[in-house]
Amino acid sequence: MSMAGGEHGVDSRYAWGRLGAVLALMTIGSSPMYVISVVLPVVQADFGVARAGASLPYTLLMVGFGLGGIAFGRLADRHGLVPVVLLGTAGLAGGYLLAAASPSLWLFALANGLLLGALGSAATFAPLVADASAWFVRRRGIAVAIAASGNYLSGTLWPPIVQPLVDHYGWRPTYAALGLFCALTLPLLALRMRARAPAGPAPAAAGRAPKVTPSERPFGLSLGQAQFVLCTAGVACCVAMAMPQVHIVAYCGDLGYGAARGAEMLSLMLAFGIASRLISGAICDRIGGLRTLLLGSVLQGVALLLFIPFDGLVSLYVISALFGLFQGGIVPSYAVIVREHFPPAAAAARIGTVLMATLLGMALGGWMSGKVFDLTGSYEAAFVNGVAWNALNLALASWLLWRTRRGPPDAAPDGDLVQSPR
Repeated sequence: MSMAGGEHGVDSRYAWGRLGAVLALMTIGSSPMYVISVVLPVVQADFGVARAGASLPYTLLMVGFGLGGIAFGRLADRHGLVPVVLLGTAGLAGGYLLAAASPSLWLFALANGLLLGALGSAATFAPLVADASAWFVRRRGIAVAIAASGNYLSGTLWPPIVQPLVDHYGWRPTYAALGLFCALTLPLLALRMRARAPAGPAPAAAGRAPKVTPSERPFGLSLGQAQFVLCTAGVACCVAMAMPQVHIVAYCGDLGYGAARGAEMLSLMLAFGIASRLISGAICDRIGGLRTLLLGSVLQGVALLLFIPFDGLVSLYVISALFGLFQGGIVPSYAVIVREHFPPAAAAARIGTVLMATLLGMALGGWMSGKVFDLTGSYEAAFVNGVAWNALNLALASWLLWRTRRGPPDAAPDGDLVQSPR
């Protein structure tokens, strides 16, 4: 298989076409987590349960989403993306159809957690981000950002499509139609995934990001230690990230602005998050994944701090936009860091593990912010808690950068970073 400039080489025309298929796969595959938010009120009424019970399927969906990403990453490392996408198709199509026919909330919740989450959406997130990182070198940052934007694009496209269908036909026929749509479209997109990423030395990316060679001792640590530090950083940044994303609607309600205003701020945050991922991807190509993570961490901390003294309506709209613009590139940077510093053999599994940690951070941060609010009666303390977790992420990213800049004894004198096994 050829290298750069070849038909199926890195940074080739084929690689860009494949990236378009990755974006489409993720946009479709991420749909369950946004569709369930649309149907939650009618599902609650249909099953006659409380709001907490109706929220259980979403919780199980996100847990399955995170855990399934690790298994699918390992499968992609061994067998490529085609079996991963086909299994994801079975999970998404079967999950939507089973959910549509569910006679009870518990079966609906299991359809979301096991099929739509662990077997479905999980197959179309972490493995696809890892794939995008493997097919690009010179434009790796922007490629990973485009791929990861599929998740946000899904949240932008699916709710306005699904809502009128639910209003006119009901949530069960809508879920059945989504299952059939996945069954028809995803296998066709899987055909684009047949080629395996080129093996061998990557072409140089002169004049762009600082040179880093993958090593059996990334950052001078063992593989397990480096993975643990990145996972801890992923949890920390997303605990902080979850505070505005999960609670902005409730926060606006408490301030007297109403839930509709909070929903508008959340939508604004998401839209600017797409722009942030693309901008951060371009920055990542210039300065590398670790420096991009550090920059995003600093800016996210600034935005969180702004939420504390400013709670006017206009101020919250502006800060919500800034928060989306600052934080959107943080999560994709982890995939680039893994590709830059870790051996390529198990990269998809390692990327899946780190991305699972970020999802755990979102889940933990959403709960923790609510708990802090319950204990203090104010979201101010919850924002401070978010700032503290962001500071932990910043400290870990700074420490890893310090270890990288210190470099091994054979580091180049001009400051280029060369990691070699020690």
